[in-house]
Amino acid sequence: MFIDDSTSTRHGKTYRRVLLRNSYRINGKVRHDTLANLSQCSDEEIEALKLALQHKGRLVELGTLKEPIAAQQGLGFGAVWVLNHLAKRLGITQALGHSRMAALVHGLVFATIIAPGSRLSAVRLAQRHAVCDILHLDSFNEEDLYQAMDWLAERQSAIEQALFSHRYQAQGQPPALYLYEVTSSYLEGEHNELADYGYNRDGKKGKKQIVIGLLTDEQGWPVTVEVFAGNTQDPKTVKSQIDKLAQRFGVMGMSTCTGPTLII
Repeated sequence: MFIDDSTSTRHGKTYRRVLLRNSYRINGKVRHDTLANLSQCSDEEIEALKLALQHKGRLVELGTLKEPIAAQQGLGFGAVWVLNHLAKRLGITQALGHSRMAALVHGLVFATIIAPGSRLSAVRLAQRHAVCDILHLDSFNEEDLYQAMDWLAERQSAIEQALFSHRYQAQGQPPALYLYEVTSSYLEGEHNELADYGYNRDGKKGKKQIVIGLLTDEQGWPVTVEVFAGNTQDPKTVKSQIDKLAQRFGVMGMSTCTGPTLII
């Protein structure tokens, strides 16, 4: 038994036909019997009959409902869930560990990908997405995130090394080619220990800046990033990259013609 609910349009006017019908087979062919014409029933009555037929085996349970069922929008889940699994696959979760600070850093990374903004905006994003549920966090505020950034800065070398090992151990050997690029970012404030006047790529005269060096492999995967004082000249940032490759990541032969190559 089912409700056949259909509409048709004739001469610019729409007609609705609602029939209570029964289906059966004769010699392999499906037949329908009309038990009642419900076209004159109200929309509420028709929906009630549909609900009753849909749950005809549990009508007692439906009859015990005393209050109307209210629906509300839940927290966004999919984006954070996908990013959390990507973090595990890329070795980020293993490199950061499983402390509360590590979870807060994960939250910062996810917020930067989903909706880039300030630390306060990351807190507000966690109120709309299931960040705390997926990362097993209690509530947090922007001050907690600033502490997490300090925690991250103190462990940058170890984290970069862990990520390097995770990526290239599976390949059996480190890359033979590295790419290095330098840029700068000007600052509006004054309270930054690395802020200084230098060659400003943004053309912002009278603004202090910081210099940023990014080292990647030949496919563009980040290996390490370093921030320098704003008055540091580009060539002076190169030696520290070679030292890191040789000392921290164990890349040998950077000074030979047959060893790994650094392109600047």
